[in-house]
Amino acid sequence: MASFNKILAVIDPAEENQKSLARAMEIAQKSGASVTAFLSIYDFSYDMTTMLSVEERETMRQAMVDDRIDWLSEVLNSDSSEIPLEIKVVWHNRPYESIILETIEGGYDLIVKGTAKHDTLKSVIFTPTDWHLLRKAPVSVLLVKEHDWPENGQILGCVNAGTEDADHQSLNNRIIDQCHEMASLLKSNVHIVNSFPGTPVNIAIEIPEFDPQSYNESVKTYHEQCVEKLATEKQIAPENCHVKEGLPEDVIPVVAKDLDAELVIIGTVGRQGISAALIGNTAEHIIDMLDCDVLALKPENFVSPIQR
Repeated sequence: MASFNKILAVIDPAEENQKSLARAMEIAQKSGASVTAFLSIYDFSYDMTTMLSVEERETMRQAMVDDRIDWLSEVLNSDSSEIPLEIKVVWHNRPYESIILETIEGGYDLIVKGTAKHDTLKSVIFTPTDWHLLRKAPVSVLLVKEHDWPENGQILGCVNAGTEDADHQSLNNRIIDQCHEMASLLKSNVHIVNSFPGTPVNIAIEIPEFDPQSYNESVKTYHEQCVEKLATEKQIAPENCHVKEGLPEDVIPVVAKDLDAELVIIGTVGRQGISAALIGNTAEHIIDMLDCDVLALKPENFVSPIQR
């Protein structure tokens, strides 16, 4: 698989079962990609050792790093896979920054990270590492859950076929192309889903002569025609095209569940500031509602705000 040649698997020291590593190895076995097991560590007690000499602090820090390298080596040795693995342990107090910096410096083209459902309140106040990666990582991010990747499974690409924006159209093409590549790799079937907004309630109330039913039908027809055109260009069977009314964060999880999809592929656009903390974007909204893996693609020419 040409698009992913060098994979960074993010290790979670709090988990016994390393989902990210298992998924990265699965991709590598099928594609020939290389895998690096990456662990970012930091002990905040280190900040309380300023009374020690520079040498003593460095010895303490290195001892913690060496301990994690030994632990990670044992984890990898317990894996019977014949795929060679590299180990990288870094000392950094912001895991997402260390992951992004390693991705840039190491020339990786895919980040694989295990994820779990976040507490809603914590997700707003303390943005989880995977949300930071969705917004700021310079490459595709695969967030792994518990769903298996069976042969003849279903891969769901999320598109906005009705857009006239060139960047969104380009992202649509990249999403579907990635669906086909993953489907070829996993021997799966490609589906696409497109949602469209329903009738604005305020218009229906304020304009008596407005016909919401006719409006809905015309909008639906427009999106169906756009999806049909896109599907024809990208060789997707009509029965595998799903056009639904509603918000993407409501429609996508429902379609994915109905299909029992093993992978959902979506485009994401980085967002900074208050809107990022309180609103997030479509990819972030649907992560917690999906029981399968999510592969988030960046727009072309995306530049990460994280630089050394």
